[in-house]
Amino acid sequence: MSSERQARLADRIRVLIAERLDKGLRDPRLGFVTITDVRVTGDLQHASVFYTVYGSDQERADSAAALTSATGMLRSEVGRRLGVRLTPTLEFIHDALPENAGHIEDLLREARERDAAVAGLATGAHYAGDADPYVKPREDDDADSDAAGESADADAADDDDED
Repeated sequence: MSSERQARLADRIRVLIAERLDKGLRDPRLGFVTITDVRVTGDLQHASVFYTVYGSDQERADSAAALTSATGMLRSEVGRRLGVRLTPTLEFIHDALPENAGHIEDLLREARERDAAVAGLATGAHYAGDADPYVKPREDDDADSDAAGESADADAADDDDED
């Protein structure tokens, strides 16, 4: 359960790092990096910074190396601008959420295509047996019960006439 202070600190760290990356680092390996989330531990000593990189696998690897080498500089700037007694350590973690979302979209598209194919097969299909295989009460049973009820009423009327 994250406290309000953890959430505020994480949001502030995310903004500070994003601003610093927007100004630019002097590392040419750094690509188009987006800070997606920051999670701070309960004791506020460690911050996990999640990021995504737009580009190829090589650009992702280069950006990861650039962020790892700039961790000390980013931590000192965060500590200077954060105004807390202890500056949390920073750990940069590549966020795989966009790749996972793309994979899920592919799976959903494939499921829709298969559903459409099954629906196409079902339009021309015929039942192997009865269209409705479930047992239902017979209609003539209802007529028999109504007739039995009428005859019982007639017998009762005859008994009244005999009295």
